[in-house]
Amino acid sequence: MVKLYAMKEIRTKNAVRIIRKQGGIIRSSAAIAAGISQRTLRALLKNGTLDRFSRGIYRLTELPPLANPDLAVIGSRVPHGVICLISALAFHEITTQIPHEVNIALETGMEPPRISGLPISVHHFSRQAFQSGIEEHISDGITIRVYSPEKTLADCFKFRNKLGMDIVLEALKLYKERKHFDADDLVKYGRICRVEKVMTPYLEAIQ
Repeated sequence: MVKLYAMKEIRTKNAVRIIRKQGGIIRSSAAIAAGISQRTLRALLKNGTLDRFSRGIYRLTELPPLANPDLAVIGSRVPHGVICLISALAFHEITTQIPHEVNIALETGMEPPRISGLPISVHHFSRQAFQSGIEEHISDGITIRVYSPEKTLADCFKFRNKLGMDIVLEALKLYKERKHFDADDLVKYGRICRVEKVMTPYLEAIQ
């Protein structure tokens, strides 16, 4: 009995060590590939060492609280998606809007993700528009793909009728105040998003 308990303790400590090496977050598939059994994962959940961060993804409870839990879920569950529109404006701190859902861009033809408990809004972009202007940021130990401020502004001009022009112009104003104003990038992404002619008068007025 003592020997069995000791072996269990060794497996538990080894599992925690492996998960720490992964940054404190691990997928169940990666855990099993690393030699952590489902039984050990369940034991770590039961004793409070692990928390089920999202479906099939576990996180050590010793880690500090998540700074951006919604974006962390998207980064881990939808690694091929890109944070866009209002969510990207909020990430770059160039809006006063509070996102009530996470805006995700997918390439045309990609299946929308199924994520329970998290409101999301999926937008399909053409290949060039989807692949342009992607930045990668590490937040809460998870890689998050988000469009650059310039690409996000071009996207917002494209979706201006849905978002409201007041939100778009506020974002442009805050971008000029808080970021390096890159007119060339703004024009480039405006051309890619086919809103260059719409954007140009506003860019000329604000420079």
